[in-house]
Amino acid sequence: MVQCLSKPKTMFTAKPSPLGAFVLVLILCILGFYTLYFPHSFSPSFTSHNASHFRQVFLSSSSNSTIASYLRDLTLHPHLAGTKLGSDTARYVLDHFRDLGLQTHTVNYKALLSYPLHSSISAHFSDGSCSEFPLGEMVRSNKFDEDVVPPYHAYSPSGSAYAMAVFVNYGRDEDYRALRVLGVNVSGCIVLARKGSGLTRGAVVEKAETYGAVAVLIYTDGDRFGNGFERGHVMRGIGDPLSPGWAGVDGGESLDLEDSEVLKRFPKIPSMPLSTEIAETILHSLVGAEVPQEWKSSLGSKVLRHVGPGPTMLNFTYQGEKKVVGIQNVFAVIKGSEEPDRLVLLGNHRDAWTYGAVDPSSGTAALLDIARRFSLLLHIGWTPRRTIILCSWDAEEFGMIGSTEWVEQNLINLGSKAIAYLNVDCAVQGSGFFASSTPQLDSLILEVSKKVKDPDSTSTTVYENWAAVSGNYNILRLSGLDSDFAPFVQHAGVPSIDVYYGRDFPVYHTAFDSYDWMIQYGDPFFLRHVAVTGVWGLLALHLADDLILPFNYHSYVDQLQVYKNRLSNFLDQSISLHPLTASIQDFASAVEEFDDELNALRLQETVDCSMHLKRRALNDRLMLAEKGFLDPDGLRERNWFKHLVFGPPRDHESMMDFFPGVADSIACSARSGEKEGQADIQHEIWRVARAIKRAASALRGEFM
Repeated sequence: MVQCLSKPKTMFTAKPSPLGAFVLVLILCILGFYTLYFPHSFSPSFTSHNASHFRQVFLSSSSNSTIASYLRDLTLHPHLAGTKLGSDTARYVLDHFRDLGLQTHTVNYKALLSYPLHSSISAHFSDGSCSEFPLGEMVRSNKFDEDVVPPYHAYSPSGSAYAMAVFVNYGRDEDYRALRVLGVNVSGCIVLARKGSGLTRGAVVEKAETYGAVAVLIYTDGDRFGNGFERGHVMRGIGDPLSPGWAGVDGGESLDLEDSEVLKRFPKIPSMPLSTEIAETILHSLVGAEVPQEWKSSLGSKVLRHVGPGPTMLNFTYQGEKKVVGIQNVFAVIKGSEEPDRLVLLGNHRDAWTYGAVDPSSGTAALLDIARRFSLLLHIGWTPRRTIILCSWDAEEFGMIGSTEWVEQNLINLGSKAIAYLNVDCAVQGSGFFASSTPQLDSLILEVSKKVKDPDSTSTTVYENWAAVSGNYNILRLSGLDSDFAPFVQHAGVPSIDVYYGRDFPVYHTAFDSYDWMIQYGDPFFLRHVAVTGVWGLLALHLADDLILPFNYHSYVDQLQVYKNRLSNFLDQSISLHPLTASIQDFASAVEEFDDELNALRLQETVDCSMHLKRRALNDRLMLAEKGFLDPDGLRERNWFKHLVFGPPRDHESMMDFFPGVADSIACSARSGEKEGQADIQHEIWRVARAIKRAASALRGEFM
């Protein structure tokens, strides 16, 4: 019933005093300020119970058929970055966000990408026969799809070679040493390498170049699907090579293609992928030295007796072009009502080498479904406390270019406003849940995984099956250059998470990565897609809505201690780890002090303006502590990489996947004098120790 209120018969008409007017205006201004920045504190209906309700609605609104329809649409055509079909896919994502009523925008960059013009490979065998190998996959109707880019390595130089073939196993230094023991010299040869040791394809080419090879052919050994060719790039580093460290905006600074800084990013000898079938045809024709004994176990049942060189001769030609093209990142923004200047970012790259059902469209379909579910929550009254940004990156396959350019362009704002970046790339590759993160987010991952139903086990959660399958909750770290989390963690110091189902799927970067493969093998009922979407979305909801950010730095203390203990195995007693020991102890004390402060705050019964300001300050310290691990000078000779705990070592075969500056100095010490090498290692240990001290200081909120 609506009740009308009549106009009061008497009203105050006395003119207020100047002092009274000033006080009234001051009170209204204060109320307006706190209503703007802390609206939920004036809304008795907003409770933790409501937050729990919205999370439950998010989970219950899942739809495997809806995600399947998104994936089907996304994989109708290939969508390589810098092409018209790539732009069409960007428009599809943008229209989806807009149709949901979300605030959207795009950010465009100019970047140097690489495309094939012509390639050919033929083998001339010792019996006089010759085979010209077809380069491509027949996927649909047993014919080549003209829209699928031919197999190639992006940023490979053009070139031709006619030379003997030689097998170099994984192409590691130890493999070349094993060949040298057998008297095999690869100089002047075309080397065949199999992928799978952890070396990037760019590292394989770089090492082959060092040992004098004239060209490199890389195939993926193991259980492959069809006659697939694994495309990929061979550029060193990440981001647009013409704008290293700054964004490649239209009209902005751009290096020349012949600049020395640009040229050192690319290999000097040509390369391309091979299918397993073609590779085995060539390998089985080789004679010469026998396969080293230490390679045989990993070759399994493959009947390979000799490594060459020859007598088979390969005639290889690759012609490509590098050109500056436009790329486009697409965003949807859900403004926070209480802390709009605090950002939770969810990102997935959109571009694919071919149809990209797994990589990356399974993740893109999940992102689209999160947008749909967040839109539903908005319509039933939810508004996040903090701002959520959904990010659709372009040109990831060429070296995380779209995300890197955006991070470089927004570095200052990210440094002061970004709470966390949540990445999903290949959302579903197969069975088994996997997660990687910066350590303070470990506890949140575990907690969220308890709330999401496992897609492969009846009546269990992701958390329960995760332990049952892997034996423990093994959360990996983010030191690699595997996906778009790299610029956020390693350059900007933003706490990050990467989640996915399955690993090492057999159609990776081939034309068989299609919707048909997904419904036959990867996820026929799209329940794994639903699970990843549930985990991804709940992570964001907690980070956007929890009063205190769900960070737990005790995990970071434990991880640093593990790294310090592992580091001792790489050093002799002349190197002191005391700086690390002391800094980790200080960091642990800061974590304990923070917990005490937080517990004291929670015991306060009154909820007033000072409570909100204290909570805001605590959250800022939780958010900014990760920045302490950054060093403005970055890694030596690789100063774009700023993080001293997580980052890729320069030596691709390093056993250290932590403290990258220390790892680099250990690798370099073998080439320098003993005293100089030890001093360099000690200096890098001091740098890490100072970084840990900075993180402790940030967590305390105090000056050193």
